[in-house]
Amino acid sequence: MEANVTIGGGHKMTLTGAVLVYRGGNDAFAVWHPAKPGPGGGTPYLGEAESLTTEFLRTLSAGLGTYIAPEILPASVLVRTSELLVWWTAAQHRTLFFGEQSEAGKDLNGKRYPVPPLVFKVSGGCLWVRALEGNERPTARTKLKTAPFWNGNEAGEICIGTMRIPESSGVDGLEGWERGFFQSEFTHANGAARLTSFPGGFLALYRHLAGNRRPFPVEYLTDARETLQQFVERR
Repeated sequence: MEANVTIGGGHKMTLTGAVLVYRGGNDAFAVWHPAKPGPGGGTPYLGEAESLTTEFLRTLSAGLGTYIAPEILPASVLVRTSELLVWWTAAQHRTLFFGEQSEAGKDLNGKRYPVPPLVFKVSGGCLWVRALEGNERPTARTKLKTAPFWNGNEAGEICIGTMRIPESSGVDGLEGWERGFFQSEFTHANGAARLTSFPGGFLALYRHLAGNRRPFPVEYLTDARETLQQFVERR
């Protein structure tokens, strides 16, 4: 078995101790063994076992990125864990940008468009987006639709490219993710996902929607073939 660890930040890492798990029959417990310097500055060794405290576990969890500080969750948040953040947005109008080199760049770029209700998922610095047919908070069994935008693949994962993303991984970063997504340029279809059932396809749909004050016509959304529960659980 080969194991690899990547640690960013360029910090010098030193051994401070080890958590050892002891098992006997059906019982198990864990203790902390602090690292002791070896004779003459040589190889360190583990000292005597010490009891684990709640404060120690909290500090360890924070260092490993598994501790979540208490937050007041807005109504839009659907799921919040140490590794995952999922939320939804209601139908609205947005200014969309298309790359100048794309077929849509000249006549569609920078105009206002109706946008369907959406579900955003962020994990590990990656972004996924799906659409909703109903303009209401989804449940675990809600069937999702393909987000009708370029830059996303069949799984709904967005090609971030030069998109500006927030530094925060908490709920205070929601607006930053949405802003980064909609202020970036939609440049290309990514994969074989069918983005819309509108006659004439994706470009014809957005030419039809440009400047339209009515809601997005959700009848032209395509089936993503998964529920919200499956979308959340999929890695």
